[in-house]
Amino acid sequence: MAIQVCMGATLQCTFGVAPSSLIVIPKGPPVTATGPLAATIMDHVPMANIMPFGMCSSLANPTVATATTAALGVLTPMPCVPATTTPWAPGSPTVLINNSPALNNTSKCMCMWAGIISVLNPGQAVVQIP
Repeated sequence: MAIQVCMGATLQCTFGVAPSSLIVIPKGPPVTATGPLAATIMDHVPMANIMPFGMCSSLANPTVATATTAALGVLTPMPCVPATTTPWAPGSPTVLINNSPALNNTSKCMCMWAGIISVLNPGQAVVQIP
């Protein structure tokens, strides 16, 4: 069984240098997981749900590529601006929250700069979902 992810969960990107927190914005009647708002796979919006991860080191990110070129090929991380365009996957196949699959701690979210965002800490440890 996986664990339900909720508001305040700790996230990490493979190209970020620092963890970030998940912000859950209710989309209908609020649903909680032992207190904090429960997340769904639709909580993937950059700068609304997913905050920056400090600095980005992905050469797929145009700002990093430009800075690295200017530094004669020395990798030059630049400030992270998450660029997620698709929902978390896979989410819970059987638990729906306001008509969207619940977000569990094994789900991943892709950044268009090639980063894979994962859940380090789901924000609670009591509610388990399939």
